[in-house]
Amino acid sequence: MPNAKITDDEALAFHLEPSPGKWEVQATVQMTTQRDLSLAYSPGVAVPCEAIAANPETAYDYTNKGNLVAVISNGTAVLGLGNLGALGSKPVMEGKSVLFKRFADVNSIDIELDTEDPDAFCQAVRLMGPTFGGINLEDIKAPECFIIEQRLKDEMDIPVFHDDQHGTAVICAAGLLNALHLSDKKIEDVKIVLNGAGAAGIACIELLKSMGAQHDNCIVCDTKGVIYQGRTEGMNQWKSAHAVKTELRSLEEAMKGADVFLGVSVKGAVTQEMVKSMADNPVIFAMANPDPEITPEEAHEVRVDAIVATGRSDYPNQVNNVLGFPYLFRGALDIHARAINDEMKIACAHALARLAREDVPDEVALAYGKSLTFGRDYIIPTPFDPRLIHRIPPAVAKAGMDTGVARRPIIDMDAYEHGLRGRMDPTQSILRGLNARARAAQSRMIFAEGDDPRVLRAAVTYQRSGFGKALVVGRQEDVKAKLEEAGLGDAVRELEIVNAAKTQHFETYKNFLYERLNRKGFDRKDIHRLVGRDRHVFSALMLAHGHGDGLVTGATRKSAHVLEKINHVFDADAQHGAAGVTALLHKGRIVLIGDTLVHEWPDENDLATIAERAAGVARHMGLDPRVAFVSFSTFGYPVSERAEKMHIAPGVLDKRGVDFEYEGEMTVDVALNAKAQEHYPFQRLSGPANILVVPARHSASISVKLMQEMGGATIVGPILAGVDKPIQICSTSSTANDILNMAVLAACNIG
Repeated sequence: MPNAKITDDEALAFHLEPSPGKWEVQATVQMTTQRDLSLAYSPGVAVPCEAIAANPETAYDYTNKGNLVAVISNGTAVLGLGNLGALGSKPVMEGKSVLFKRFADVNSIDIELDTEDPDAFCQAVRLMGPTFGGINLEDIKAPECFIIEQRLKDEMDIPVFHDDQHGTAVICAAGLLNALHLSDKKIEDVKIVLNGAGAAGIACIELLKSMGAQHDNCIVCDTKGVIYQGRTEGMNQWKSAHAVKTELRSLEEAMKGADVFLGVSVKGAVTQEMVKSMADNPVIFAMANPDPEITPEEAHEVRVDAIVATGRSDYPNQVNNVLGFPYLFRGALDIHARAINDEMKIACAHALARLAREDVPDEVALAYGKSLTFGRDYIIPTPFDPRLIHRIPPAVAKAGMDTGVARRPIIDMDAYEHGLRGRMDPTQSILRGLNARARAAQSRMIFAEGDDPRVLRAAVTYQRSGFGKALVVGRQEDVKAKLEEAGLGDAVRELEIVNAAKTQHFETYKNFLYERLNRKGFDRKDIHRLVGRDRHVFSALMLAHGHGDGLVTGATRKSAHVLEKINHVFDADAQHGAAGVTALLHKGRIVLIGDTLVHEWPDENDLATIAERAAGVARHMGLDPRVAFVSFSTFGYPVSERAEKMHIAPGVLDKRGVDFEYEGEMTVDVALNAKAQEHYPFQRLSGPANILVVPARHSASISVKLMQEMGGATIVGPILAGVDKPIQICSTSSTANDILNMAVLAACNIG
């Protein structure tokens, strides 16, 4: 995100709230009764203990070992920050653990070891071996990282993987396979120049050699120049392994006629003159972070035929380790592997390369706000491609089985792939897609309540995240004071602050509102007060006149009050077909509930309209709508006058000829549980419902708040649907992040 700006305060707040750090531990078993305690601990726990002691392989059956990876560092090479020490590296290692879970559903614990002694480090990790199914080494400086990884590989019977080396190498190899394919070149023939002989660089060149690159065609450079046979200065055994017999002595000399440049070094290491001297259709992987050896713009300025990749997300072809390590470990863990070998890494690279050549799903294109097609600007899959989870691990697992490192081979690969599809949380890709769409829309978002610190934090984040322009309704001095209190004093210059008392559109707004309300008991004095003093009305008038593209309000007043004020300006009531839809996100599922805002006691026609509005919201979120009209009865039993309208509402949709699935009436368990649905073979839903239309607003409110408080569900909404302009009403308990989410929904024009 080139427009994104993250302040120190924001970064610290992110790690502080809602609780310190980035992950927590949750039990996977019930621990509510004495019997539960007896089974989980004494005496029941003795049984699996004895089973494992008798047969160590059963640890994968009776403990979490088979899906648990340790992220381990001593903090000697933290990102681009250098030696921050073990404790200073902990936020990074926590972040790596979160990525394991997010992208491949691998449980992970970060461990920071306070030692720079390779012997002590190896001893500590080796002794922890029984706990984990794999070890991910991270941010350990060279050359110690080579020593540590090799020793641990030799001494441990679980995968040991230094991601800084091999993660970069795998993604680099995948991209290079496709770049050479587009250039009509073969890896066996190309001349490769590597600049940067640290952990990642050495791993890259070694993996490419194992994939067919010729030793004599690979020139490795470091800060001293070319690594050639006979060089003594700044050498070690790992560099010496890649020394070649050559008269070349500098990077500039090496680049002449080169087909491929790989950079894992420093900003600006490559000049335009060097790029000019390369062979036809050069491949340039400038992977230094945060700034590449040469930018794509600089390279393309002198070589339009170049294929360029970097480590940055704001350029095409990002070499991102998150495409590798989660899926490598997922495949390795699922075969209870003893190691991650070269064949598994190569299989991962080939699988990634194949995926990039395929048609990109619409949801990925939607998430990135652009069409993605295999070619010079798309040689590596995007990190949020939902196919990664069920494409890459099977390839890794098969390679592990073929090379004999699998303790428990997978028999049914089709069933394995199907299981992998079910591991991922679809809500993450939905939220990612909404963010990307909002960023593409660049909406001018009106934040009505500029005197509330939460609203101001959301407005600042909205703008700094590159979503668009934030328009804050309030008085300049009030907004400035509140921002300073929140540690965001510098943001007052970035936001556009709109004050009703100073707007040039005041008379226009008054005349418009008078025409709407003069037959509803409002005289001109009433209108003057509404426009000048009520920020909800004023903000709605801004939106109605095109002085903003979306509106977020409701954080400081009850939603019913806010909706009443908005109805002065817009037709946002039941009579005009408006409805409130709330999204519940919980344990990888998303369910929409309506109506949570507008209709207090809807009849069957209102219920049908609510279903249509909710289906529209679902489609905006990338879901295929499946509507269930829910009650305490299922298909007429027990008979109840109160449930009758839920029984009739599907018939209303029959007459309207809608193009989505719907059924009812039914209880919630039948609506959401595929097994329960099997008892009613005549019902029309193809799977669990993702939209629940409930009998009344009170039942909707109870359902949503109960799931939030007792179930721990994430709540998005209520989303106001069926209104001419994008308006979203927050709850008074909203956090700054909740308000931001509502702004994103408004920017996407959901509703």
